[in-house]
Amino acid sequence: MDLDLPITVYNSKHSAELFNPTPMATPASPLAALAQLISAGVQTLEDAYAKQGIPYPSLDAPFQPTPLDFDPALFQTAHLIVAAASQLIATVRSPMETIQSYAASMHVTSTLGFVVDADIADVLKDAGPKGLHVKDIAAVNGIDADNQARVLRFLSTRHVFTEVSPNTFANNRVSSLLVKTKTLEEIKADPEAKYDGAPLAAIAASTQSLKASGFLSEFLRNPGSDVSAFNTAFKTPATMWEWREEPHNAWRARRFAVGMKGGGDMFPPSIFTEGVAGDKLPADALIVDVGGSVGSVTLKLAKAFPHLRYIVQDLQKEISEGEKFWATSAPELVASGRVQLQVHNFFEPQPVKDAAVYFMRVVIHDWADAAAREIMKNTRTAAGAGSKLVLFDLVMPYACAAPGTPPVPFPLLPNLGVAGAGFVTALDIEMMTVFNGKERTVDEFRALGEATGWKLEEVKPGMLFAFVFSAV
Repeated sequence: MDLDLPITVYNSKHSAELFNPTPMATPASPLAALAQLISAGVQTLEDAYAKQGIPYPSLDAPFQPTPLDFDPALFQTAHLIVAAASQLIATVRSPMETIQSYAASMHVTSTLGFVVDADIADVLKDAGPKGLHVKDIAAVNGIDADNQARVLRFLSTRHVFTEVSPNTFANNRVSSLLVKTKTLEEIKADPEAKYDGAPLAAIAASTQSLKASGFLSEFLRNPGSDVSAFNTAFKTPATMWEWREEPHNAWRARRFAVGMKGGGDMFPPSIFTEGVAGDKLPADALIVDVGGSVGSVTLKLAKAFPHLRYIVQDLQKEISEGEKFWATSAPELVASGRVQLQVHNFFEPQPVKDAAVYFMRVVIHDWADAAAREIMKNTRTAAGAGSKLVLFDLVMPYACAAPGTPPVPFPLLPNLGVAGAGFVTALDIEMMTVFNGKERTVDEFRALGEATGWKLEEVKPGMLFAFVFSAV
């Protein structure tokens, strides 16, 4: 089985050379090899932008998308540069400095949360490259100027914001992504709605995991005492989902929903259409979206495969929101019965029997193995002999060579380090901290299937992997 993990497609001359350097160019040491990867990758990027007659984007300028942002070969080339650069830093920097940097990394989370809460990127939006003195920023948000300077200097040192002159700061390519869609006047008038339409700002401001992370060691050293480190930190028996629904956390739930919607919209429909393979199903075959929230993925499937029938399942609140979603998105599909919305808790017996396909999108990673097995077992009990279960989820790649892992340039980590597995490994610790959930390797997905009556037949790679199981 070729999982093509973690690298996808390289289709440019320079990218090919990164993987297959000529014998004469082969460096004698890992340090030289890393430098060569960076140099070759930079040349690839500069050549591509020069061909389009545009300069490579400056770090000091606000983010502006270019057509080349979506070139898959350049995207992968940039990842190789990041992988090599981060490994080069780890190689040449003093190990003591590396440990000290990592040990203090919580301050990146806390300062990002502050600047987003304090609307600093929004204040700087119209200042342009000249920026604003911290006294002028303080005049807008009412926060001590000296303290804001210290925070902004910390982030500018890490290439978030730019200190253009002493105590004067401007947005740069990174910090400009923290600007919200609402004006400062609108934010002041309705603070709870300040993150609407700004998913990156919403994610950066969600710092409750920072508090929970302080209890991770205690949680791991004393298993079974709490559902997760989050429960210890916030002194609650409720899950994160339940806690956010408490009245005093309504603003947190709203902010979280904005962040998750932005994350969900990033996945192209092809991930789901190819994963479900609805074109191979007969007319009126039934697809069940288990834990599907409002049914946004089902809408994509229904547009691609109008000959099929669909049921979206979730808890009452999500289904109520789903009724609004479908009323504005595709009311005719609900009116005709082609799409149904159904209240269902996936920890209870699955009421829909013998569906052609049951699928779940980033559901299983929220749960520990015992709970994941219960969810999958409930689905298997309802399934027919020809039913399929498709799990759309991330894959945890090993940091060492393993079967199914494609070759990468020497001496990079097989998972490309922070450039390839940085996000999924960080998300794995987030899942552990907040939910006692986990991101899983292919072998772990296979084991879940074997324990619940499902056989893993196929793994389809992509931004989300599609794990296709058959009933046994």
